[in-house]
Amino acid sequence: MTRAALAAVSAGAIASLAAASGPILTERGLVYPEGAETPRYLTETEKRFLELSPIVTPRAVTPPPTGPVHCVAEYEPMDGIVVGWEGSTAWLGILGQIGGRVTTTGAARFYVIIDNAAEQTDATNRITAAGGDMSKVVFMTRNLDSIWMRDYGPRYIYQGDVRAVVDHTYNRPRPNDNLFNVFFAAQKGHALYELPLIHGGGNFHLDAAGGGYATRLINNENPSLTEPQIINIWNNYQNLATTLFTPFPTNIDATQHIDMWMQVAGDNLVFISDWPANPGSSQDIICDNAATLMASRGFTVVRVPAYTVSGTHYTFTNMVMCNDLVLVPQYTVNPAAGQNAAAIATIQGALPGKTVVGIAAQGIVTAAGVFHCIVMHVPQHRGGLNPTAYLVNMNGGETVDPGDAVQVTWLSDDDNLVASVDLLLSTDGGATFPTTLATGQARLGSFTWNVPLDAAYTDRARIRVVARDAQNRTGSDDSDANFIINGAVSCPADIDGDNVIGFGDLNILLGNYGQSGPGIPGDIDGDGDVDFADLNILLGLYGENC
Repeated sequence: MTRAALAAVSAGAIASLAAASGPILTERGLVYPEGAETPRYLTETEKRFLELSPIVTPRAVTPPPTGPVHCVAEYEPMDGIVVGWEGSTAWLGILGQIGGRVTTTGAARFYVIIDNAAEQTDATNRITAAGGDMSKVVFMTRNLDSIWMRDYGPRYIYQGDVRAVVDHTYNRPRPNDNLFNVFFAAQKGHALYELPLIHGGGNFHLDAAGGGYATRLINNENPSLTEPQIINIWNNYQNLATTLFTPFPTNIDATQHIDMWMQVAGDNLVFISDWPANPGSSQDIICDNAATLMASRGFTVVRVPAYTVSGTHYTFTNMVMCNDLVLVPQYTVNPAAGQNAAAIATIQGALPGKTVVGIAAQGIVTAAGVFHCIVMHVPQHRGGLNPTAYLVNMNGGETVDPGDAVQVTWLSDDDNLVASVDLLLSTDGGATFPTTLATGQARLGSFTWNVPLDAAYTDRARIRVVARDAQNRTGSDDSDANFIINGAVSCPADIDGDNVIGFGDLNILLGNYGQSGPGIPGDIDGDGDVDFADLNILLGLYGENC
């Protein structure tokens, strides 16, 4: 589409914003009116826009996280649920009902992203009317384009014991949505990792044992990548081995997202749709094959009915799990409506320790998504009330020289926010940390440690990062192993580095007695041999402090 054509399309468009049911194409691009029921799928207007301005990736790729990475499953302990306060009155009513349950039965925070004070008032009224606990509601002001938080919101990992966000390029031309994770990660004080995939987050499920699940829609969204490359990207950033399934035909589900027909509910439990009114259909075969595969991997597979009526995909698997709460869609159109109670009973039977609650979903299902599509999960902070920290580098094996400028990088986390970070140095393998390298650092950051010119030699150096909250509670992380400070050897007879010349040093020397070679512990005189001369030096200094 030419810019002239775009201008023609936009003529008079702005005047119709108030009555819009979706985005409006203007000379300045797409505009998403407040109150519009922007669907989960691409609108015709968005398709026209993409002819002129296709989505490209990466927006800004970052290196993958290092160290132990665990991608968090939805059935693990949760701190909260994130929603965007967007859409029609009917949609906002559903969000209010979800908030009422999440903040009570779900025992979790409800992060509500609002545009303005009027939306905060509306959300407060609706959540309160639904019986919600407003002390658990957290408002954040940030413009969004749509309600579909699952597709653009934060995918969480633990890096060590610290929460971090993995982000993708949203597969819709909705710029405010696409940039949301940058905002949210900053608000929470969490690191953000950008992976090089165009994607919609609803096309991804995972278990806590390292398995990921998606449909091959992801291949179509990233034509420059092979399927193994896509799977490898998810593995690098989320530490998951991902299985890809055939997507539904678009006339059955316009999004082709896996969350419309599957919900992973435990390490060995999965709900998968069944199609009693359409046996042998494409969608029925896809679900049957997936059920067979998951069962072969040791999963208990629970089948829940699904239907397509007048072009709308009615699903009960698009549920929301939050701690001991499970929210299940309920419909008014048959045959799905006739299965409301049975679906809840089936899900409750498979999850006996949970409270399974039905919420009316007819007002949103025609937009190609239900409850799972409009929320994102924030996992629980692992430290309880205490902060946690993660030392990203200087984790052992390095060698630094006096005068080196060494970058020390860290992450931290808290149930609220980390107030400051300190860096400490040990030269005795972590037994003590008497040297302060820095104080009052940012919760996420990097510090340049200028190794002193007179630094003493040690092969037992470690760094500790200490995170501190506003109540002065602390949490820390140390180097995983020793590194070397290649400074002057000020006390060569102190072989074990404990600052005392004693039995430990004698034991090391005698264990290496008679050996030759560079750097052998016990070669006190530095002549390349551990021999009587070294033993004589040590015995002459025995019992002295360094």
